[in-house]
Amino acid sequence: MSSDCDRARRRGRWGWALTVGTTPRRRVAREAAVVAALALGLAVVMTWPALRNPTATLPHDLVDSALVGWVVSWGAHALWHDPGRLFDANAFYPEPLSYAFSDTLLGYWPLALLGHGVAAATLAVNLIYVLVSALASVGGYAFARQLGAGPPGAAVAGLATAYAPWRLSQAGHLHVLSTGGILLALAMLARGHGYSIRHGLRPERGHAGWIVAGWLVAAWQITIGFGIGLVFAYVLAGLCLVAVALWWRRGRRPVRRAVWLADLGGGAVFAAVSLFMALPYLRVVAAHPYARRGVAEIGYYSPPLHAFLVAPEESWLWHDDALGLRAAVPLPTEMSLLPGYTLLALAAVGLVVSVWPRRWRIGLGLGVLVSMVLATGTRTFAGGRYTYLLLYHLPGWDGLRTPGRLVVWTTILLAVLAAGAVTALGARLSRFSRTVAGRRLDLGRLVGVLAAVLVVVEGLSVMPHLGVPEPPAALTAEHAEVVRPPLLVLPSDPTLDPLVMLWTTDGFPPVVNGLSGFTPATQAEIRSQTERFPDRASVDLLRRYGVRTVVVLRDRVAGTPWANAPDAPVDGLGLTRTEIGEAVVYSLS
Repeated sequence: MSSDCDRARRRGRWGWALTVGTTPRRRVAREAAVVAALALGLAVVMTWPALRNPTATLPHDLVDSALVGWVVSWGAHALWHDPGRLFDANAFYPEPLSYAFSDTLLGYWPLALLGHGVAAATLAVNLIYVLVSALASVGGYAFARQLGAGPPGAAVAGLATAYAPWRLSQAGHLHVLSTGGILLALAMLARGHGYSIRHGLRPERGHAGWIVAGWLVAAWQITIGFGIGLVFAYVLAGLCLVAVALWWRRGRRPVRRAVWLADLGGGAVFAAVSLFMALPYLRVVAAHPYARRGVAEIGYYSPPLHAFLVAPEESWLWHDDALGLRAAVPLPTEMSLLPGYTLLALAAVGLVVSVWPRRWRIGLGLGVLVSMVLATGTRTFAGGRYTYLLLYHLPGWDGLRTPGRLVVWTTILLAVLAAGAVTALGARLSRFSRTVAGRRLDLGRLVGVLAAVLVVVEGLSVMPHLGVPEPPAALTAEHAEVVRPPLLVLPSDPTLDPLVMLWTTDGFPPVVNGLSGFTPATQAEIRSQTERFPDRASVDLLRRYGVRTVVVLRDRVAGTPWANAPDAPVDGLGLTRTEIGEAVVYSLS
C-alpha cells in the first residue's frame, strides 16, 4: 500500500488518495464516499442560506417554489394515504388528474414526510434545492470518470454540471435542475457494459449489476417529470439503437447472458415506469387539447443564439450585466443560458488538447453545436423548420414549451470536453513540476485546481430566500367546521394560487385554485364568472360545481377584480358570511 502511494506521488498523479487501495472495489468505494461527502458539503455552501431556516423560507420566489412545495407534498400524501388517487390531486377542483398538470417530482416524495403541513413542504423544497446540486456534481463526476477522465477532470465536469450559471435562473424549477439522475444512469450503464471513451469497449470489465442499477436510476429520473425526462428517454432510446447497430456491424458477437438479461429486465422496468407516468399526461392532453404547445408559444419561449452568453441576474459574478447581454434577450428568466465562460474555454481547449480520441472530440463538438441550435427553438435556421420543429412531431414533444432547457445537454457535452482537456493538461504539465522549498510543485494539479475554482466562482449566487407567509387563519384546521371544502380562495390568479396550494398542504382540502403550464377551462370559467362575487350568477355557478365555501382574503384583494367582495351585500343569495382574521368566509350551502 505504501509503495503504491509513493509511486503515485513520484509520478505526480492526481487524486492518488482516492484511487490507491488494496482492491479495485475498495478504491471505487473510497472514491465514491469522498466525492459524495465533498459534493454534499459544497452544495450546502453554494445554496446557503437555504438550510439556515429551511422550514420558513423558500429560494428564488413564492410562485414556482411554492408550487414545488405543494407538488412534492401531495405526492407524499397520496402515496402514504391513498396511492390509487395519486394523480387526482386536491388543487384545480373539480378537475381530475390535476397532479399531471405539472411535473410531479414524485421521486423526491420521502423528503416531504419530515413533518407536517406548510413547514414540511417548505423543508422539502429546501432539501431538494440542496440535493439537486449535490447529486448533479456526483453524477457529472461519475460520468466523466467512467468515460476515462482522471479525478481532476471529472471534478471539473461534476462542478460544471452542478453549478453552471444558467441553473441559477431555474431555481424555482427543481425538475429542470434534477440532472443528477441522468448523469448517474448514463455512468452506471456505461460501467455495466464496460465502455469508456478513452479505452473503448471492454466487456470483461462490465457487470450486470451496474446495468440494472443504471436502468433503475433512469426510471427514478422519469418520476421527476417529463420536462427534461422526455428528452432523456429519447436519448436512451437513441443510444440503444446505436448500440444494436454497432453490435450488428461488428458481426453480432456473442453477448454474455447476464448482460442482455440485465438490459432486458432493466429496460422493461424503465419502460413500465415511463408508461405509468405518461398515461395520466396523455389523458390530460386528450381532455384539454389546448394544453399542447403550439408553434407560436414555442416561438415566444425560444431564445436567440447569443443567450448562451447571457448570465442570470442571480449570478454573483455576472449580476451587473456590464455588457448588457441580459437586456438584449426577450425573456431573461428562461433565456439566461450561460453554461459558464470557464466551461466554454475549457471545452474549446478540449477540442485540441484532450485524452479523448479525435473522432470523439469532433463528435462532442458537433453535439454541442446541435444542442445549441435545437435549444434556440424557432429563432434560427428557417424558424426552426429543419431543426427543433422536426422534433415537435415526436410523441410527447408538443408538451414542451421551453426549447432553451436543452441547455442541459449542451452543458453535459461541454463538461465532457472540459474533463478531457483538464485530464490531458494535468498529465502534460506534471512533467514540468519543480521542487520549491523542499516541496514538489505540481503544475498539472495547479491547473486543475484553478479550473475547478473558476467553475465554482461562476456558480456563486445572490439568490433571494423569501419568508413564507403564514396561512390565513381561515385555512387552518382550527376553523375546518366553518370552512368546509371544496373551497375557492379569492383572489385567484397565477401569483397567489401557488401560495394557496402550499397552504392547503395542511389537510389537502379540495380547492379551485391552482397553477400549472396551462389554465383548465373550468378554472378559467370560475375565475371569470366570480369577478363580481357575490352575485346571483357567480353563486349559482359555484353551487353547480359543488363549491361549498368561498374565502376572500381581505388583505390581498385590493387592486383585483374581487376588491369589493369582502363587503358586498348578500341579501337573497342564501349565503352566510363569517369574519375569521383577515379573511371573509362565505358559506354557500
